Amino acid sequence: MYEPLTWVLVGLSLAAMVYAIVLAGLDRRINWTLLAVLGVVEVGLVAQLVVGIVQFAGTERDVSGGFFFGYLIGSLLILPLGALWALAESSRWGAGALAVACLVIPVLELRMHEIWTA
Repeated sequence: MYEPLTWVLVGLSLAAMVYAIVLAGLDRRINWTLLAVLGVVEVGLVAQLVVGIVQFAGTERDVSGGFFFGYLIGSLLILPLGALWALAESSRWGAGALAVACLVIPVLELRMHEIWTA
């Protein structure tokens, strides 16, 4: 795994989570700024998928492929689902649901890092 990309994705996801919590606290819906940050995170997750496939194909490590690819693909699905939920919910809880989705990304990233380095 490309470790700097992992840490950038963790940082951006946590920043987006804080921003979503602020929006929820102010009783506001999500905005284009938050969606743009999530778009950058999603592009980074796609890049990580490509890097993960290439590195997995060329590695001699004892990495559990099923778990590793499950986390890679799962991380791609979390933010779009959270954004759809947030857009559909017109109350503060839309931003709250997106904050939870943003929190899941660092958890998945750190777990993938753990699987890769084990």
